[in-house]
Amino acid sequence: MFSYNLRLAWMSLRKHPVLSLLMIGAIGLGIGVCMTTLTVYTLMSNNPIPQKSDVLYAVQLDSWDPNRSWGEPNEPPPDLTYRDAQALMQSDVPLRKVAMFKSGFALQDAAEKLPPELVEARVTYRDFFAMFQVPFRFGGAWDASADETGQQVVVLSRKTNDKLFGGADSVGKTVKLDDREYRVIGVIDDWHPVPKFYDLTTGDFNEPEELYVPFGLAAALELVSFGNTNGWKAEEINSYADRLRSDLVWIQFWAELPDAGTREAFMGYMNQYVLEQKKLGRFPRPLDNRLSDVPTWLKVREVVTEDSRVLMGLSFLFLAVCLLNIVGLLLAKFMGKAAETALRRALGATRWQIMQKNLVEVGLIGVLGGLLGLLLALGGLQAVKALYEDYDRLAQLNGQLLLLALALSLGSSLAAGIYPAWRAVQVAPAGLLKTQ
Repeated sequence: MFSYNLRLAWMSLRKHPVLSLLMIGAIGLGIGVCMTTLTVYTLMSNNPIPQKSDVLYAVQLDSWDPNRSWGEPNEPPPDLTYRDAQALMQSDVPLRKVAMFKSGFALQDAAEKLPPELVEARVTYRDFFAMFQVPFRFGGAWDASADETGQQVVVLSRKTNDKLFGGADSVGKTVKLDDREYRVIGVIDDWHPVPKFYDLTTGDFNEPEELYVPFGLAAALELVSFGNTNGWKAEEINSYADRLRSDLVWIQFWAELPDAGTREAFMGYMNQYVLEQKKLGRFPRPLDNRLSDVPTWLKVREVVTEDSRVLMGLSFLFLAVCLLNIVGLLLAKFMGKAAETALRRALGATRWQIMQKNLVEVGLIGVLGGLLGLLLALGGLQAVKALYEDYDRLAQLNGQLLLLALALSLGSSLAAGIYPAWRAVQVAPAGLLKTQ
């Protein structure tokens, strides 16, 4: 029966091509706009590490200006000073902990066959890789001694390894960073957390860094920060040592705290440290240390903006307007076939059978409109990529979103077609047949 109704639906669409194209175009346009905004919004609000998002905590210490908070309404700075980060690294409470910042190097292969290229690097501790579940293609993380002594070892991204070594296992080989030789000890496989939750200060949706080196190199090589550096008071900074001793905030700090007991213990450690620093004249603001898990951190940092929510809401309102127009077109079409409906009723077809036939036609319109909507959505996402460079990885339709688009199109069209299909079978056939 369904295949028979489907053939009738296709014949009906071909019989009234202009009206059919108007309905398919209307739902396609609505779906295209909706899926463009929904795709961006879905990936913006994505949980980047669902397996551990409830045990990873961004750390904040309120070391800011006593006269005004870092952010409204009373938000501490998102980063720490170097000396505060070093103090927290001394705690043995967290299962894992990392202090880190973004830097950069002039990268060159050891044989100097390729010209030097400036690449971004993450200066961090070895726990970074296990804490954030970074997959390795070759090798692994450096050992604990490299963090303390600042050994010249490096972990490469897959992209960088492909560029320098053609994708081969490069563990044990050397590369040049700022004319110093570093031994490759690991190569990361494809890893692109969206959003880039572990460092939102340099871009919520930026690509991960191409290199990873031990944090101990920071002071030894006086590595500069490629991220945000903020301060609230005048300080005389004439050397790198002055920078490390200053109250400038530029270090991101994360702790892995697997249960309530460790969270409470680490918060106690943080509070005790700040109280001791207050005796030395630091931390003039009221005690306000914070631990934010990944979902909370994304909300605190407003990764999903209010504008994005409003835009998504408007896109669904636009789809609703399109559906209202389709209701009118379907009503006109089905009522225009009243004589045909009356004849079918006279030949024994039930109201439900005729309604089924009409709904199959509506469903076919929905599927065709959904396919058109996907094409329009792909075009819309390309426009988003062109307008917003940081959104490149957000403007991508995946399999789930493709299925959602078709389901939304089919469901919307059926919802719009129920009333016209029902209204068409309410007309008494006897009166219509007499007039023919």
